[in-house]
Amino acid sequence: MDNDDHIQINEQTMCMCGRIAAMRTVWTENNPRRRFLGCSYYGRPDACDYFKWVDPPLVHPRYKGVINGLLQNANREDVLEKKWRRIVLYHQIVLAVVVLIVLGQYVL
Repeated sequence: MDNDDHIQINEQTMCMCGRIAAMRTVWTENNPRRRFLGCSYYGRPDACDYFKWVDPPLVHPRYKGVINGLLQNANREDVLEKKWRRIVLYHQIVLAVVVLIVLGQYVL
């Protein structure tokens, strides 16, 4: 993705094989959150090689660092939230089992 040309957003931009180009977003370290248009059949054998940047490149390296740092923090928070949910679910199950054992002792 070396092409630094960028274009105006146009929902009817056609790729080289005559299909409406799909807009996608790159999340690489060098091009975080940079949008581009490409063949909507990308990855299929009948796809063409159409590619055009929609957004201009980030000119200041600090911008890339900030965006990449925010992405890392968001990913880290997502992982921590998933761990927290598993811990809460585990404690809920343990509590339910304890309640059932205690109630079972009173029924007998």
